[in-house]
Amino acid sequence: MTNKEKKPVEDTVESEKESQESKEESSSPISKEQPQSEEAEKQPVLADEQSDDNQEESDDAISQQDASEELKPQEPEEPMGISPSDEKKPAIKPTKQEKKEKPAPKKEKPEEKDDFLYIVRLANSDIDGKKQVMHGLTQIKGIGRRLAITIADKAGVDRTMKMGNLSEKQLTNITQALESLSSSTPGWMLNHRKDVDSGEDIHLISADIDLRLRDDVNKLKMIRSYRGIRHESGLPCRGQRTRANSRKGLAMGVSRKSQQPT
Repeated sequence: MTNKEKKPVEDTVESEKESQESKEESSSPISKEQPQSEEAEKQPVLADEQSDDNQEESDDAISQQDASEELKPQEPEEPMGISPSDEKKPAIKPTKQEKKEKPAPKKEKPEEKDDFLYIVRLANSDIDGKKQVMHGLTQIKGIGRRLAITIADKAGVDRTMKMGNLSEKQLTNITQALESLSSSTPGWMLNHRKDVDSGEDIHLISADIDLRLRDDVNKLKMIRSYRGIRHESGLPCRGQRTRANSRKGLAMGVSRKSQQPT
């Protein structure tokens, strides 16, 4: 073979090599891009799996909350116009100054009639008309709280009624109850039991007490009893000692003899 024939053969070999290299270069980027595309495909798959897990967890939590709410007792419905924040707020305790500043509720006083009597005359004694019956009757000498209540009940009068509001009929009923005390009340409530003259239990009121006491003391003096003599001398008659107390009356103090001038 001549040199001219060898040259075209070499050129064809070189051209084939170049074509192969170009093919390899063109194929190499495709091979490099394949793993990148695979990684890109894997990433959205992982993201989808994570989102599915999160959804499952959230569904489980919601189901648990629903179950707990079903077990809880149902609370009554809140009235309109009241928010739950207002109910939960603790009540503010008033301070001492606020308590003092609060005015006390005034008691309603019973109305006084037009013919109200400011002074009532019963059993020779004057009674304040503004007082209640059970308190006003105690102003009569010889009547206490318990006896005043019994008198009001027997007369058919309200205990808490004011004396000035009583009518004439009610006052007459009270006077009748006062006169019949010795016969209508039990003996242990009377103040003059086993009278000397009659031997009966009597209840004395107002001026009768002082008159009967004076008569009894004079009678003891007349019969010259020990009590009568002690009354005359002004000394205690119930066994009290007189060395330190009741040193007045007939007892004389120590008198010194007057010395004559020398």
